[in-house]
This record gives sequence, C-alpha cells and structure tokens, in this order.
Amino acid sequence: MKYRTDKHGDEISNLGFGCMRFPQKGGAIDVEETERQLLRAVELGVNYFDTAYIYSGSETVLGEIVEKNNLRSQIKIATKLPQYLILKKEGINFYFDRQLKRLRTDYIDYYLMHMLTDLAAWEKLCDLGIKQWIDDKKSRGVIKNIGFSFHGDTETFLEILEAYDWDFCQIQYNYLDEHSQAGRRGLERAYEKGIPVIIMEPLRGGRLVNLLPETAKELIRNDIKGRTPAEISLRWLWNQPGVTCVLSGMNSMEMLEENCRIASEVSVGEFTSEDFKLVAAIGEEIQKTVPVPCTGCSYCMPCPRGVDIPAAFRCYNRMYTESKKAGRKEYYQTVSLRKEDHSPGQCVGCGKCESHCPQHISIIEELKKANKALQPPYLKAVSGVARLFVTGGRR
Repeated sequence: MKYRTDKHGDEISNLGFGCMRFPQKGGAIDVEETERQLLRAVELGVNYFDTAYIYSGSETVLGEIVEKNNLRSQIKIATKLPQYLILKKEGINFYFDRQLKRLRTDYIDYYLMHMLTDLAAWEKLCDLGIKQWIDDKKSRGVIKNIGFSFHGDTETFLEILEAYDWDFCQIQYNYLDEHSQAGRRGLERAYEKGIPVIIMEPLRGGRLVNLLPETAKELIRNDIKGRTPAEISLRWLWNQPGVTCVLSGMNSMEMLEENCRIASEVSVGEFTSEDFKLVAAIGEEIQKTVPVPCTGCSYCMPCPRGVDIPAAFRCYNRMYTESKKAGRKEYYQTVSLRKEDHSPGQCVGCGKCESHCPQHISIIEELKKANKALQPPYLKAVSGVARLFVTGGRR
C-alpha cells in the first residue's frame, strides 16, 4: 500500500474503506464476512475507515470488530456529526457521545460535519457554539482532525472551505464529476491551502463499472494496458496530487484485492496523453446516453433567478444513466437542501443562459423537463420542509 499525508504529516493509505455498504446477509450486516474483509484490508495496508452516524449498523459493527481484533492503534477512524439532526447545542454532545460508544473508542481520528450543502448549515452550527466545542475536543485529544463532507456546487464548496481552518474535507469526485459538485476547482483550491481531500463516489456508485454503455466497454476492452473500468477510474484520481485518499465501499474480497493492488502501484503524474484521451473518449460515450448534453462547464451561470442549471441537468441525466432514484437522491442532496431555492422551477425564461451555452442546449425547455422529472409533487413538498428544517428551522 502507498500512503499520502494529512495536514499534520500523518500517513493515510491511498485507499480508504468506505463502511456504508458492508456485506449483507438476510437483510442485515454480515458481521462474519465484514470482519474477514476488514482484517484483510488492514493486512494489505488500508488504515482509513470511513463511517457515519446514519449508516445503519455501521459504527456499531466497525467498533465491535476493531475492539475484538485489537486494531484501534493500527487504523484511523473517520465518522460524521449528523448536523442536520441537531436542534440545540446539547445535541452536538448527544450524538458524539453515542458515536464513541458505538465505535468503542475514546477518540476519533477524523471527524466530519456531515453533508454540508450550504454555508448556512455551517453558520447554524457556529450559532450553537461548534467552534468552541471543536477547540475543546481537539485540545483534549478526543478529536484529532476536523473536516466536512460536501454535496453542492463549486462556489458553495469554496465558501465553506474558506469559512474555517479545516484539517481535511471529503468530496464526490470522479471523471464524470470533474466539473460538477466541488469539482477540480474545489480539489485544487483545497490542495493549494494544504487541506487533504478524501474522495467519495470514485466510481459513481458503480456507474463507471457496471452501467457503462457498450461503446465505452469496447474502448476499455481495447486498452493496450489491459486495465479494468475500476482501475482506469481509480488511477485517474490518484494521478492528481490533490487527492489524499479514495474511499471505496468494498463489499467483496475480489473488489478489495483489486483496489488494494492498484493503490499499491499508482503514483502522481503517471497518466500519459493516451490515458487522458481514453478517459475523455469514455466520458463522451457516456454523454451520448443522456437526454441533455451538458458538460458542466457553467458558462450558463450565474442565473439571474438563482437556478443551478448544471446541477439540475446532471441529476436529470443521472435518472437516465443510472435510475430515477439515483438522480433524485443527488438532486435532494445538492440542490434541495440549500437555503435558497435553486430549483429549475425558478426559471422565468429570460434566455440569458442559452446565449452563453457552447453546446447550444435549449436550456429553458430542458429545465422544464428536468423540473418535472426531479420534483414530483410529493418530493417537492418533502424538500421544502427539509430545507426549512436544515437551514432555517434550528434557531
């Protein structure tokens, strides 16, 4: 295994174990198989394990396995404060203490504010005294590093990045999301500031392995280096110096062995011009399967009405390339939970966006379709209530 360093010089394995999708058996976590895979991961050099309060059973099972096998000193545990559930100051300690008990530990190596989608969510925590709370926990060694996980647009990510002296952050990033969510701009800004970046969804939830169009699969089969779809995607990430650790929700031994092999071989700057051409060609074939040929370039932005046009099209396209559920879930995370209404329903048809679009997309008409698909009446109502709760209902 190869390692990169965090803000304080500690080593983090190239590959991190994402604990959201532990192996299942009979509708519950298969503890025996999970233990087998975790022990093998540690044996192969993986030292970063990422979980969260809302990952059903994950913290508890991880804690049991770590304690049983005396692994605590060999690994780094990352988990997340469910900031969207906190109503008052006391809630911060309530959730944190429960997490320590679940994980059977007296300290957390990497603690994240979970799923910040808007600067307002961080500001609410500040009103509840989160900065003082962090200072206290870090001074006593109960938390080693503080960070945040992010779903949203690039500009919002940059605002949150500058809002506090973070030790690290976690973003969704892969070759399809190079210019969306935090994107390459966000990654490189964090790198400039010396802030380590943990990568989630490196394979877009398996999209870049299992749901590729046949034309993209053919390109990969013809790769002279004989790489798999997962290997191409992972090597693209590790080629970048700003990527500190890539999380993978490995729920099979075969996947674990392959990913660890790749993580042990890669180096920054190894990609050739031909490698970049291959990834670009694969991306182009994927784009052909979507209803809106949006590249996420953001030339259409800013919208006078605040519509997040690239996010709307990205989520709308995902409904076709993966599933309606996947597209709507991403839309909920990245658009619906922000303080201001950035939905395509805000469009008034001024046409400013269309005059700047290099793809010559009929943005006004496509936004109407996206709005209808992404926000059926029941989801629109739920989103409104959730947004009020997360960003405005905790004062």
